[in-house]
Amino acid sequence: MTDAQETAAEDRLPAPGAPTSGSAPVPLLDPREGIPPVTADPEALAAVVGAFAAGSGPVAIDAERASGYRYGQRAYLVQLRREGAGTALIDPVACPDLSGLAAAIGDAEWVLHAATQDLPCLGEIGMHPGALFDTELAGRLAGFPRVGLGAMVENVLGYALEKGHSAVDWSTRPLPEPWLRYAALDVELLVDLRDALVEELTAQGKLRWAEEEFAAIAAAPPPEPRRDPWRRTSGMHKVRRRRQLGTVRELWTARDRVAQRRDISPGKVLADAAIVEAALAMPTSTRALAALPGFGHRMGRRQLEQWLAAVERARALPESELPQPGLPLNGPPPPRAWADKDPAAAARLSAARAAVTARAEELGLPQENLIAPDTVRRVCWEPPKDPTEESVAAALTHLGARPWQIEQVTPLLTAAVQD
Repeated sequence: MTDAQETAAEDRLPAPGAPTSGSAPVPLLDPREGIPPVTADPEALAAVVGAFAAGSGPVAIDAERASGYRYGQRAYLVQLRREGAGTALIDPVACPDLSGLAAAIGDAEWVLHAATQDLPCLGEIGMHPGALFDTELAGRLAGFPRVGLGAMVENVLGYALEKGHSAVDWSTRPLPEPWLRYAALDVELLVDLRDALVEELTAQGKLRWAEEEFAAIAAAPPPEPRRDPWRRTSGMHKVRRRRQLGTVRELWTARDRVAQRRDISPGKVLADAAIVEAALAMPTSTRALAALPGFGHRMGRRQLEQWLAAVERARALPESELPQPGLPLNGPPPPRAWADKDPAAAARLSAARAAVTARAEELGLPQENLIAPDTVRRVCWEPPKDPTEESVAAALTHLGARPWQIEQVTPLLTAAVQD
């Protein structure tokens, strides 16, 4: 980082009217115009659409889900704020199609915090950004050590947000007033934070980098469904045998069907730890199953029979249908195996990692934001046959690296694979 960049990083720019640097953060207790009513019918939604169409400038957007309470990741509240329109709180259960609102916003820039978390659930209700600004990612690129919304608002703008309702059940109806206040405040200062971060990134010479990152997020297609999601069951490292793996799969699938039918978080139907215990023990009776942790006396006989049936299905599977211990590799093997499989590749990876780490420190940003670790691994495992800067840059482009990343790391990776 240059002297100018260090000075800019230390001198965080507050929004106009914000507390002076070094003073204690000012608690932000209420939205400027008060808590808006929840939009929950077509007439109210039409009024919101009209107001945001007539507004100006970027649009702050946030969404609240009910993770840990409901099945899936749908939105249960959408918050927006725009100059000239004020703040709107929309119930997407009562108003499930917000494509008209997205059209009214048009090409205006969306301002979100941790955009990749909210874009999937916003897409489900018809909202897709044309352009966006991610304040969390901007904070990472600018070198902030803490990039949660509360920390960013406090460090950059000097205000303290109340974060006590972040993990509540947002599917609750009606939503309590304190929750609505919290939700409105989440978008109250997003545009102010965006403006301050634009100045900060400009001072550090990183604004173009951020714009390339934001454009990639906005243009990214919806994520592909996860392959074998049951393999993410907590505690899977204890399960070694294929028959036991098949039991985890059968129990996970049965639990998922129940959770989806009841619209409840799978963990509230049956804990991951209970699935793993049953897979390790392979019980043969409801009594034996009930003796395992997670299947205690509170579980009825019908439920026990349901889970035992899943265990029995796994027990009856032919060997050919049992899952393998790991997914087929789509790319390089785990780095810990490189020294044995390909010592030269291991040496390339070690050199590349050291160079990328040093460059990230110079630039004042996390290594994973400078270049994805998987991209480094792939280039080092199978480098171009003629490893010139041009061929390495082409490989990085093929792997999805942005132009600014290619500029920064191509010389580093070229040297690593040549040596």
